[in-house]
Amino acid sequence: MSTDALSAPRRTTYVLVDGENIDATLGGSILGSRPSPEQRPRWERVLDFGKQAWDAQEVKGLFFLNASNGTMPMGFIQALLAIGFQPIPLAGESYEKVVDIGIQRTLDALVDRPGDVLLASHDGDFAPQLGQLLGPGRRVGLLAFKEFTSTQLQHLSEGGLEIFDLESEVKAFNVQLPRLRIISLDEFDPLRYL
Repeated sequence: MSTDALSAPRRTTYVLVDGENIDATLGGSILGSRPSPEQRPRWERVLDFGKQAWDAQEVKGLFFLNASNGTMPMGFIQALLAIGFQPIPLAGESYEKVVDIGIQRTLDALVDRPGDVLLASHDGDFAPQLGQLLGPGRRVGLLAFKEFTSTQLQHLSEGGLEIFDLESEVKAFNVQLPRLRIISLDEFDPLRYL
């Protein structure tokens, strides 16, 4: 290994998670009920994917939570800390989308910082901020259930946004989810339907 490779700083991938959005999409749109523990994402796999997706970089995981009711899910927060996420419990007024605002501000702050970005969400509210991050020298990706990704975010793929499916590409689940989606022939397994 050259001395240049040893002295070059490792590039950081920032993994931002909109936990409310992922949970609501999973429960409301895919399962039709509150997810059981075995149906929930394995968040450590999301961090692992962030390390592997783009050249085994350093990963900084930020998990945004709504704590406006004055309480925090301490068991979940401790689990997030144990796997390497930085929980960000935010509070605001009842009319504010506190998690969205926190993520938007973080994406804005990343414009002037080096590093790549992976956002776990389906929410089109983040399209302007992700659009600002797209360009030479930075990789930007979305971790989502592709069939529920907002059209505003889908359109950003033309500008370089990479969209990774949480189930099939990130492999964030221990169980197969009951999804109805377009399946590429490369990933079609007829045994799943027999």
